[in-house]
Amino acid sequence: MNYLEKLKSSSQKYNSIICMGLDPVIDCFPQELKNSPEICIPNFYERIFETMIEKKVFPATFKPNLGFFLQYDKPMQLEFSGSKTLVEMIVLCREYFPEIPIILDYKKGDIAKSSKNYAVEGFENWDCDAVTISPFMGTDSVTPFLEYSKKMKGAYILNRTSNKGAKDFQNLKLDGGEFLYQSVSKKIIEWSKKYPGTGAVVGATSLVELKNIAQIYTEHNIPLLIPGVGSQGGSAKEVVNVLKNVGYDLEIVRINSSSGISFPWKKQNKVPQNWVEVCVNELAKLNEETR
Repeated sequence: MNYLEKLKSSSQKYNSIICMGLDPVIDCFPQELKNSPEICIPNFYERIFETMIEKKVFPATFKPNLGFFLQYDKPMQLEFSGSKTLVEMIVLCREYFPEIPIILDYKKGDIAKSSKNYAVEGFENWDCDAVTISPFMGTDSVTPFLEYSKKMKGAYILNRTSNKGAKDFQNLKLDGGEFLYQSVSKKIIEWSKKYPGTGAVVGATSLVELKNIAQIYTEHNIPLLIPGVGSQGGSAKEVVNVLKNVGYDLEIVRINSSSGISFPWKKQNKVPQNWVEVCVNELAKLNEETR
């Protein structure tokens, strides 16, 4: 089963196109769970996973963000609690939901030799189904990741991201009159012809850019990873409407929500007593909005 087939299979089985971002923030945890990362982070998410199964509410992918875990490592003291916690989280996802793909969000990209090492890290050492990467250094930089499509893996290339600073470079106009993000889109299509499973990261916070990109991707089976829903202001329902209007295959799309699922109480700074149900209900709402 190649990566596109994995996406379609999980979407069909779990009736979802939602990617659940795993970006743990211990300060947002219930007070009774606060402990060392190795203890409290898996404990927090395991309780959510158990209730997801109980209520039959599922995402279609998980996306741990490497930085949210490695911040707890202290390599100079030979302390690796963050790395160990990420291992535990990936193991938990595999145990509870063995058919749901895992995307490692680490946005790597270097000269070819270095990228080859980073590809080994993401796909083999962390045992993930897909990774996020940067296209900035060009073909020789992304190829080591894309080569893993032969091993049924996927790679999502940063295309038009959801953060506020994205416009600083991605919206620059080139000599031919197109924006930089549009030039990246064309390159992603080119790479995808040789490496099926080549995907794009396109944010939910700018629907105009999303529509422009989706229109040229529709006929090329480019899997989309769409962050920016929830705390960054994007709307899952609006994203789906844009994609439906251009005839996109929603089964290869993943709309990501991280804190919107895990910490919907973050702005109120008060954890509700029924916090597990609140998290699962937020996932259920997103699933409904995107069907």
